[in-house]
Amino acid sequence: MLTFVDTNLFVRLAVVSDNDIQLKQAKRLFEQAQAGKLSLVTGPPVLFEVAWVLGRLYKKDNVEIMNFLEAILSFPHLKVLDKELVMAAISLAQETNGTFADSYIAASIHRVQADNVATFNKKHFVKLGLELYPLEGHL
Repeated sequence: MLTFVDTNLFVRLAVVSDNDIQLKQAKRLFEQAQAGKLSLVTGPPVLFEVAWVLGRLYKKDNVEIMNFLEAILSFPHLKVLDKELVMAAISLAQETNGTFADSYIAASIHRVQADNVATFNKKHFVKLGLELYPLEGHL
């Protein structure tokens, strides 16, 4: 059986004092995968939500968030879609103290070998070492 894991199960695992019943259920799901009873998969949008929820609602810092995302990637019975790009984004976020979402975009830009990024969010992408497309004067 293949089961897609959504954000709230990962959040329960990261924030253990939040909801004991859901924490036990989430742990049980991963135990079943570890026992070979089911296969788990998740994808980048879930990881974006995990990073956002941990930062905004639970006030986790960037280091804690990136460490937790790395822990998700290291679970041997969980397939993460687009894992190489996710790993590159986590690494970039750790190097620059950037957000996971912006770092994922930057890693995507590197992957497709784009020359620059068109954005109004200049400071975050300059911090990530990206060339900006000159939007000024292009009306």
